[in-house]
Amino acid sequence: MANRSIAAIDVGTTKICTIVAEVTPLHELRILGVGIGPSAGITRGAVDNIHAAIEAIASSVERAERASSSRILSAHVGIAGPHVSSMNQRGIIAIADPRSPITESDIHRALESARIVNVPNNREVVHVVPRYYLVDGQDHVIDPTGMYGSRLDVETHIVTSSASSLSNLVQCVQGAGVHVESLILEPLASGEAVLSEEEVQQGAAIIDIGGGTTDIAVYVNGAVIHTAVLPVGGMHMTRDLVVALRVPQPSAEAAKRAHGHVIPSMVPEDEEVEIEAFGSEGTKTVSRRLIAQVLQARTEELFELVLAEIRRGADPDVLSAGVVLTGGASAMPGIDMLAEDVLGLPARVGRPRHLAGLSDILHDPAYATSVGLLRWALKEQEIQFRSSPMPVPALGGLFRKVAHLMRVVLPQ
Repeated sequence: MANRSIAAIDVGTTKICTIVAEVTPLHELRILGVGIGPSAGITRGAVDNIHAAIEAIASSVERAERASSSRILSAHVGIAGPHVSSMNQRGIIAIADPRSPITESDIHRALESARIVNVPNNREVVHVVPRYYLVDGQDHVIDPTGMYGSRLDVETHIVTSSASSLSNLVQCVQGAGVHVESLILEPLASGEAVLSEEEVQQGAAIIDIGGGTTDIAVYVNGAVIHTAVLPVGGMHMTRDLVVALRVPQPSAEAAKRAHGHVIPSMVPEDEEVEIEAFGSEGTKTVSRRLIAQVLQARTEELFELVLAEIRRGADPDVLSAGVVLTGGASAMPGIDMLAEDVLGLPARVGRPRHLAGLSDILHDPAYATSVGLLRWALKEQEIQFRSSPMPVPALGGLFRKVAHLMRVVLPQ
């Protein structure tokens, strides 16, 4: 069997990451090319400037194409942002002939009945993820295919999003000449990349701290039971430093990356760093411990919001495996210890694993979502059901056709 290639685009608030991989006959991913570029036109997971976003996405896609020497005509795209919400819903159907085993089409009908939720006109169903099935009242059936029964229930996790936010995102990706194959909720993707099977079974939460948002997915008994997106992320930590230290934003970001820590007591009291600043001098010397105190305050507040969100989905006591931190801001020293302290749960920093090919650059928490999008897309046929492909809003007119044609026709 020939290897097929697959692409994913993680459209974030601070960076856009495009990955091209090939799927080997053993269903493993081999990374062919990565294109990472600064984001533009995106705030807290939502598009606020379409033209800037199209340019930023096109630039990232072009880099990935150059690295992989291949064309990207379609991709799986991640979604996040406060416009996303989720709920758990049960679907129930009667089996037409109880003397015949349950088939795939019965399962599809059950999922379809769960999908019929009262979603307002301005919202779109993105995922219907089966958590477990019940056959004639027998609980927690993982796969009912081939079993006998007269009634099939399915417990699902349904993710919906603002229709306009989805349309804007799809328009931006298609404007960059790439067809959107599917839209995938980013915390589900991140979980796919960094959680082990054991963690998912024993109860764990993924906390993906990005630039503009923090994505959460809570897993209990091997299935997702709660997802949420908080409009707080690494950029808010940087903004706090701008205000506290009175320095420009790029300088605060550089100080956070180079000297950041979230546990002030672990920073020597007399250690000082020189950073660019406003004012006549142009630079200033600041205490590294002060930087840590500012970062600690914001990170503690973030974890308190996360804890409240986890409680909405599950009792934290059932999360035996604790939390796995990922996303760019999770690289901050001490963040796992602070998470354990605030959440009262075991915590570790998660990195994408089991990758072949050009994977060195991706062994970083910041790329968990990008890798997870590929993994989710691979599993999509098995665990995600769509009665019909989600209507992807057209970008209308000549512009999209020309953009797509240029990508197909033009030489590299």
